[in-house]
Amino acid sequence: MQFIKTKLEGCVIIEPKVFGDQRGYFFESFNQKQFEANVGKVDFVQDNESRSSRGVLRGLHFQLPPYNQAKLVRCIEGEVLDVAVDLRKDSPTYGQHVAVSLSDENKRQLFVPRGFAHGFIVLSRSAIFSYKVDNWYAPEHDSGVIWNDPELNIDWQLDEESILLSGKDKILKKLSETEIPF
Repeated sequence: MQFIKTKLEGCVIIEPKVFGDQRGYFFESFNQKQFEANVGKVDFVQDNESRSSRGVLRGLHFQLPPYNQAKLVRCIEGEVLDVAVDLRKDSPTYGQHVAVSLSDENKRQLFVPRGFAHGFIVLSRSAIFSYKVDNWYAPEHDSGVIWNDPELNIDWQLDEESILLSGKDKILKKLSETEIPF
């Protein structure tokens, strides 16, 4: 596996070594020893999976302490643009983001540490998205930032008319209007 640091401290792209032949392919999607050596100690407690159609945007989500979460995300089928936004007030990259294409072809993963908002948009016809988290889902601690906050200036790669949001995601506020306890 190759671990690629991004401009956001702690946010890491992981590229597996893929072995393929006429039968298909094989790769190691997670290795605790390598992960700890390159990212750090994280105790994942839950795996989640979603299926979404083209234009579905999920995010930008985070959980408030004591249920804040780190995530290891990947796209099993299809392609998504995955986005992490630094919400750590004392960080030199506060309010900045990274956007990474994750797909069944590139098999990349993104590690999103605690203190970040996370979201993705489906660019293919559909996508199956998988993520490991290091803390339990706690709906009463759910929060987020609106996907189209002009201060974040995220290029979601689709026209606004093509974007499909949940009711919850439609009413999120801008970063400047959101209480951030990190």
